[in-house]
Amino acid sequence: MWAVEYDKKIATEYARRYPADKVVVGDAHAYLQDNYDKFDFIWSSPPCPTHSRMWGQNRTPRYPDMKLYEEVLFLNRWGTCPWVVENVKPWYAPLMEPSGVVGRHVFWSNLELTWLQEPPPTPKGFIKDATIEDIAGYLGVEPVGICCNGNHDPKQALRNCVHPELGLAILNLARANP
Repeated sequence: MWAVEYDKKIATEYARRYPADKVVVGDAHAYLQDNYDKFDFIWSSPPCPTHSRMWGQNRTPRYPDMKLYEEVLFLNRWGTCPWVVENVKPWYAPLMEPSGVVGRHVFWSNLELTWLQEPPPTPKGFIKDATIEDIAGYLGVEPVGICCNGNHDPKQALRNCVHPELGLAILNLARANP
């Protein structure tokens, strides 16, 4: 497995958790364009803040980061393996029809994702009101080392995670459709 992360602290934490994986510190968007044809499966999660439904609350007006749609269009044209581009549900109607929507996440892919099931349910208000430990427990991950460059509450990194059961279902689908 490979991971590309621009933040060295996050990359270091990833490498600690997954020592067998290859971790590249760099621009994932550029890395995808330069290396898209070297992988058996691509999962991309471009930065989501300017697409998030929370963006309009107490934020300075800014153009949405269109790398999300650049990657979907690029992989639609040039993708040579199964691929998924994932992001949180946007504050606007998606500009391109997604392949699947599950919980708080939207997926574009060359895989058939319409069958995806919701992850295990959470209590009402859980994601908004839960502690870091609550969300980590729901996801089945260790909350140690979660950092977000001081830009926002570290809970956001966990809130934006795709549930591991859902991620595994997509990975297994990619493995079955080389």
